[in-house]
Amino acid sequence: MTINSAAAVGKQPLTLSWTNVAFFGTIHALAMLAPWCFSWSALGVMIFLHWLFGSIGICLGYHRLLTHRSLSVPKWLEYAIATLGALAMQGGPIFWVAGHRLHHAYTEDLDKDPYSAKRGFWWSHMLWIFYPRPEFFEHEHYKRFAAELERDPYYRWLNRYFLLLQIPVGVLLYVLGGWSFVIYGVFVRAVLLWHTTWFINSATHLRGYRRFQLKDNSRNLWWAALLTYGEGWHNNHHAHPNVAKAGYQWWEVDMTWWAIKTLQTLGLAKKVVMPPTPKPEV
Repeated sequence: MTINSAAAVGKQPLTLSWTNVAFFGTIHALAMLAPWCFSWSALGVMIFLHWLFGSIGICLGYHRLLTHRSLSVPKWLEYAIATLGALAMQGGPIFWVAGHRLHHAYTEDLDKDPYSAKRGFWWSHMLWIFYPRPEFFEHEHYKRFAAELERDPYYRWLNRYFLLLQIPVGVLLYVLGGWSFVIYGVFVRAVLLWHTTWFINSATHLRGYRRFQLKDNSRNLWWAALLTYGEGWHNNHHAHPNVAKAGYQWWEVDMTWWAIKTLQTLGLAKKVVMPPTPKPEV
């Protein structure tokens, strides 16, 4: 199946990836077994892994550490945090970092932003994955946008084999709590983490308030920030992408920043980039 509307796709037709549809459809279908596998302990496992893989792995690791280099940590810790990001099933680190750097370099451009909000909510939320473009999904094309990661053998391995990491996670969860833990800890967690992350691509370019008047339509959206441990303060982030802190006011809750501050207090996070000091009014 292809889409040929120039208004919808810019310069080139897009082809539906039935492989991607089948993969994401299967994970969603298995997550729907949740009512028959419910237990409070399984729900707790899901919430914990959503935070661990989402806030620490994706938000802190893939996003603020690897993509924007908003802080530095020892290499062993960087590898550990990046591995947590790979466990989120959102792609390998080279793929994720390259795509997000393109998003910032060409925000909302129809052809150059992988998940341009100008193509509509559903495109930026998930259709960009179902209609993958080679320049964003083929390693030989996107690797140059994360060249320092591409030079690292561990990141190349992680980028290629990240899906295999779900096997030991699934086995461990089964040993600890049976199929209930597996359904909630792997499938429900993956689906909820996908959609909460995707809301940053979609919802925060449509709804919310703008502290900074930028050329793009990025916005600060409180409920998206709560679901993504601080990433929903998206207008703040687009104004200063390399800053480690996303929430600028006390009421802009940023749980990922709390983790960064903890690492800084322990002496494990250095070169933490802070928001610029506002100029005093004359």
